[in-house]
Amino acid sequence: MIAEEVYDLILDDLFVRVDRLVPGSSVFLKIEGLNPAGSVKLKTAVALVADAENSGRPFPATRLIESTSGNLGVALAMVCAAKGYALTCVTDPNANDRSVRLMETLGAEVVVIDVRDGNGGYLQSRINYIHERLRRDRNAHWLNQYANAAGPRAHRERTGRALVQALGRIDYAFIGAGTTGTLMGCAGYLREHSPATRVIAVDALGSVTFGGAASRRHIPGLGTSRRPEILDERHVDDIVLVPEDEAVEMCRVLAGERGLLLGGSTGTVLAAVRRAAKDIPAGSVVAALSPDFGERYLETVYNDAWVAERWPYLIDPETEMDQAHA
Repeated sequence: MIAEEVYDLILDDLFVRVDRLVPGSSVFLKIEGLNPAGSVKLKTAVALVADAENSGRPFPATRLIESTSGNLGVALAMVCAAKGYALTCVTDPNANDRSVRLMETLGAEVVVIDVRDGNGGYLQSRINYIHERLRRDRNAHWLNQYANAAGPRAHRERTGRALVQALGRIDYAFIGAGTTGTLMGCAGYLREHSPATRVIAVDALGSVTFGGAASRRHIPGLGTSRRPEILDERHVDDIVLVPEDEAVEMCRVLAGERGLLLGGSTGTVLAAVRRAAKDIPAGSVVAALSPDFGERYLETVYNDAWVAERWPYLIDPETEMDQAHA
């Protein structure tokens, strides 16, 4: 492949089998982290920037601004660097240090918001900052991944199509829900072209996306403290909420046993597959989406000290036994 621009290097046909998660069935993990931006969000970034270009706003005079937990910011920074556009990424303390450094290295301004919102997260606080910034800067334009139909449309045309083209029959599709752009796009395509597929939305416990009770979360990516406008639950057949410790455990087990260094969102999705395995009939074809790889989680998910501070029993199983007998 020879591409004109770095953001054109998107590989949509890479899968790894993880059949052991659902004994008796075939489980295909769609790998999205092997593009230059390192995550599924590169497709979202290309679509959001193109939508801004088509809006009639003047470029390069316009400064793009977006709220991000990390991966989208890196992807946007890559696209904007290649196009010569100014970009501000608004993130929070849960963002991985590597993601922040990547955004800055690619030329983006990074603003870290450390004030929690009413649901205990940072998302609404990040958005409040963006509204304030838009009032101050007439040249700023909010890409707004939470309400912009360009994001789901990109995943309908690319990610969802790639799933069906590669696998044909899909009985169950497990897709993580962050801003829900990937979920909505894939679900829309599957509803039309593979209507027998059961679409399973995977969310982090503590997220309010699907109406759950808010609680503090530590891993960026999946989950929100504010319901995204683009979410349409009519396209979802079931929802699996995964505690973060199960996601971390899944990441670490797969790294040690399969050599798969996966991101926290992927660990959440695969933990959901494992949770649902007992209800999946033998002989099923299961698709799961891996949004990113694990290099950006080396200081968190794969760091023993970070994990031990939050879930000590994942490092020392006897800790859980001690707590149980206390």
